[in-house]
Amino acid sequence: MRELLPLLPKPSRYAGIEDGACRKDPARTRLRLALAFPDTYEVGMSYLGQKILYGIVNAHEGWWAERVMAPDREAGAVLRAHGAPLCTLESDTPLASLHCVSFSITHELCYTNVLYMLDLAGIPLRSAQRSQDLTACPLVIAGGGALLSAEPLTPFMDLMVLGDGEESLPDVLRLLERALDQGWSRDQLLHEARLIPGVYIPSFFSAGEGGAPVPLLPDYTRPARRIVADLNAAAYPTRQVAPVGAVHNRLSLEIARGCTRGCRFCHAGMVYRPVRERSLANITSLLDHCLRETGFDEISFLSLSTGDFSALKTLCHGVLDRCAREQISLSLPSLRVGSIDDEIIERMADLRRTGCTLAPEAGSQRLRDVINKGVSEEDLLLHVQKLLEHGWRQVKLYFMIGLPTETDEDLAAIADLCRKVRDAAGRGGPRLQVTAALSPFVPKPFTPFQWEAQISRDEISRRVRLVRELFKGQKCLKLRWHEPAMSHLEGILSRADRRMADVVEKAYRKGAVFCSWMEGFDLAPWLEALDECGISAEACTGAREPGAVLPWSHLEAGISEAFLLRERERAMAGKITQDCRYGVCRQCGACDTRVAPSLLPHVATAGADAPSHRNRLIFAQRDQKAHKPHRDETGRLICRAQPSQPPRIAGELTRKAAQYRIWHSKMNGSSCLSQLELQAVLERALRRAVLPLAFSQGFHPLPLLSFGRALPVGVESGAEWFALTLHEYLAPEEVAARLTPLLPPGMSVLRVDLVDKNRRTEQAVTETFSLRLPTEEENAAAARCFADFAALSTFSLTRQTKKGPRSADIRPLLLRWEAGPAQSGICAGTDPAVTFTADWRNLYLSPLLFCLTVLAPLGSETHLRPRLRLLKTAQTFADSQTYP
Repeated sequence: MRELLPLLPKPSRYAGIEDGACRKDPARTRLRLALAFPDTYEVGMSYLGQKILYGIVNAHEGWWAERVMAPDREAGAVLRAHGAPLCTLESDTPLASLHCVSFSITHELCYTNVLYMLDLAGIPLRSAQRSQDLTACPLVIAGGGALLSAEPLTPFMDLMVLGDGEESLPDVLRLLERALDQGWSRDQLLHEARLIPGVYIPSFFSAGEGGAPVPLLPDYTRPARRIVADLNAAAYPTRQVAPVGAVHNRLSLEIARGCTRGCRFCHAGMVYRPVRERSLANITSLLDHCLRETGFDEISFLSLSTGDFSALKTLCHGVLDRCAREQISLSLPSLRVGSIDDEIIERMADLRRTGCTLAPEAGSQRLRDVINKGVSEEDLLLHVQKLLEHGWRQVKLYFMIGLPTETDEDLAAIADLCRKVRDAAGRGGPRLQVTAALSPFVPKPFTPFQWEAQISRDEISRRVRLVRELFKGQKCLKLRWHEPAMSHLEGILSRADRRMADVVEKAYRKGAVFCSWMEGFDLAPWLEALDECGISAEACTGAREPGAVLPWSHLEAGISEAFLLRERERAMAGKITQDCRYGVCRQCGACDTRVAPSLLPHVATAGADAPSHRNRLIFAQRDQKAHKPHRDETGRLICRAQPSQPPRIAGELTRKAAQYRIWHSKMNGSSCLSQLELQAVLERALRRAVLPLAFSQGFHPLPLLSFGRALPVGVESGAEWFALTLHEYLAPEEVAARLTPLLPPGMSVLRVDLVDKNRRTEQAVTETFSLRLPTEEENAAAARCFADFAALSTFSLTRQTKKGPRSADIRPLLLRWEAGPAQSGICAGTDPAVTFTADWRNLYLSPLLFCLTVLAPLGSETHLRPRLRLLKTAQTFADSQTYP
């Protein structure tokens, strides 16, 4: 794939140059694995599960885990057009040449992307079609949070890992290593793998009546989810890959796993039990190591319900002090209404204040009790009043529509609740800007609502329209909603059996990929595939009979059906079930109790007995207090005055002690970095180098960095620079020594100059470039193109800009040129190239666009771009100083 980088959109996604990426010598590795994520790079690099497994596998000396993401449609078309296989990011190795490909499955709508990636890799889609020779075709496996209901994917997988993968995946890889050493067949490996706790071999079950799987082996009838009993004993990566672009480009630190709030629609909240909190000492240690190794300037504490972490206040007090001291921001996602108290809100308000998202899920109290949300209207309004008090002026509220027992009155209550939130400050107080988001309910396996029907697509649309009408004309209220057709598809797949596999494959063949993205989403291929397979969409989304065998009944999730039925009955009666971590046990089946052992397997680790399964909390009760808004004598909410001045940061951080111009190279894969990506890479490297950065002042302080002209993506340079200001003087040699080892491949510090910190950063007036093409004939033709261009008196180029077409005479840009070997850089000592100097004093143009324009007689941009190698070799400033 690397040779196609100039043709790929956002080529930095595929260059494999990220800091923290593991690079090993293939000759010294016994087992090579691809951790595959069936979505774009930006989404995959935000997924914590892959980061954890990447660190665990690569900690083994003889194993090498590399990453691969789903190339977008345009990139996939380029690969097909050139007959190039899908390759790993780290070493550009075709997936078909590896020993194992492991997919992370996080939701149902990614199924066709799995087939898309296998197809691009040249790996047979179905397990039954793969060679018995494990050296001829990799083992294809899957893990992730959606596998307990992924029967439509089973014909395409050799094996699946159910539950936490920190222990299960290494067990599978050890067995695979043994199989390769002893020459086992694929079937022999799978037969032995069935003995590993947490491993599900789909081929050892056949499709019975109604699609429910039937076991084929008497000793393998109920594969079970495997969990890490104690998070403190589990490996966690401190040296994480720092993405060049991601949805969540920050340090993600998992502080707890599992949730026992008991929301009756929530699959994760049921099957991730029990709750396991990481100790404060463990979190603090990991945080120190992770920040030192990654250089991120934002921390995110992750769990299914971060606000329910029993020691959140204790944790935040120490972390927020550090955030203020080091200009790091803190994010607390997954906050339940009322789950953070006054002191935390007040401290976070003093830092960078971001939007706030709350999830009441239903507008009426009756329906919130049905789903066991455990949130009252009073709780929500109190939480919002505290936000108002501390300066927040906008909030996002999540609601579900189509929940069991929902009526139009419940839908009307959504608009009513949003109005109350907007006006929570009372008469004369500030109004909140409220954005409500509607998401259709999708019944999920292993939940109390797994037997319920999903409302039809038409009914989803009707209910959305009803709420939209209630929002019309309402000031400070906005409404957004999830696409009904996409939710309908999710409902079709969420409880499907193996017969749906044919539909998945047919839909893929019809072009259905990236089905979780609205851009390009089309339900038609799925409906056609369903019709061709004789499967009714209405039957897929319809109700199930309690007590009947379900497509997932052969799997053990650790939640008993008896518990789910009891919760379903309580839902229909409108009864709340309290959180068992702070209340009475409801015997769900996840924990070892006096009544019965856990339904989950107990796996002993080396030198220790199997740990018990139970809720593991730091404190017996949460260390936070209930909200108490401050009011005046008339009962009006007292809001803090909005600061007219930005928050003060430590004085030494704004001191400008010294400024440096740092010259560096930008070669090979690093040339794929855009200017914004380069800035993010450098900021992380500067933090890791522990350089005393100086910051700007204002509401969003940033490191004092400035850059030369942005180099076009794909153009290399041996003469790039950026200006850096420090609040303490360091010798230029020390700055270079600290920074050089932390730059990505292809970048190195060439020189550090101390410059006048009081002078404005100057840009070069001329820049010199060398170019070459693959053959001697092409280089000679390129020289003729430059000669012809130089002979012109004018050359008008029209470009499309944001302000419309713009024309300019670009002939004066060519100051001088010559044909022959370059004086330095990549072209030196190679076939003859063109070297030219561009004059930017009166007009600047992308040097890449300039070259493509001059070379236009040789072919189109599509033809020239992957063949042209352009290198900046020198810069000259107004005072005639030249680098190098």
